[in-house]
Amino acid sequence: MTAPASQLPKVSIVIPSYKAEHFEQCLRSAIGQSYPHTEILVSDNCPTDAIEQICARFPGVLYQRNTVIRTDNVLSALYSGKGHYIKPLFDDDILHPFCVERMVTAMTGRDEVQLVFSASQVIDARNDRLETRRPYQANGTLTGRDLHRSMVLGMQNFIGEFSSIMFRRDKLWQIGWQRLFALGPHDCTRGLADVAAYLNLVEGGSAFYIDEELSYFRRDPVLQSNSNPHANPDFGYCFSDYFDLLLASHTLGVVSDEELLAQEPSVAAARARLAPLFSQVEQSYQRYLAYAAPLKG
Repeated sequence: MTAPASQLPKVSIVIPSYKAEHFEQCLRSAIGQSYPHTEILVSDNCPTDAIEQICARFPGVLYQRNTVIRTDNVLSALYSGKGHYIKPLFDDDILHPFCVERMVTAMTGRDEVQLVFSASQVIDARNDRLETRRPYQANGTLTGRDLHRSMVLGMQNFIGEFSSIMFRRDKLWQIGWQRLFALGPHDCTRGLADVAAYLNLVEGGSAFYIDEELSYFRRDPVLQSNSNPHANPDFGYCFSDYFDLLLASHTLGVVSDEELLAQEPSVAAARARLAPLFSQVEQSYQRYLAYAAPLKG
């Protein structure tokens, strides 16, 4: 980055926060970015003042107290960013020091790229490495349609959590907060909100993958986290939403009749494995059967 900082696109690093245990490490990773033109915004709904006290020690951090929880706090943080690009960071995750710089570089000169994501690492409460997530073996671009189809037909989120992405603010506002976590007729707010957001953010454009480990997702089963099935009463929707996203994608013309019907063995296998644990899965499976039945004639 050779241009003066003020001439570079501003990046808003937005941190929806609730858990204080690892928050200072998270915040320090945002402050320590090599990219020189950022704003750091913390949207805090922690039940104590622990996060507020940490933020007070770091001049320049934009702090806002929030009364809404879970996905509403995420939306509040995302739509509060004023930068050209929005870089989400969850309160116990960590960014590599070059994360923002690499992502801005990937988007520079590629106007069709709406979202950037990268390889990432899962870490535990002690920052020990647990799992490297590397969906591709080289940098590259995917069309929004190809990304959509790969995620829905593969029933997988190969991008990862919000901490692994950056996207354009103008696309966020084009979608609108009411629709960011919905796809077609299906609302994913209680489950795969991140997947629905990614599909919306790349619609009509493309995504760019960086084959570098630029973020660290913390898996701490002790904490109250949406990724912890013992703490999140809606965890079953993280599985059942894949069935409903498949139906929504067919409604939108992204998945064909033949492809929808060809998914039945995979849907049935997932139902057999997960329905005994999560009632939402059985409900979505019955919706799939009812939706697919007329297409078999």
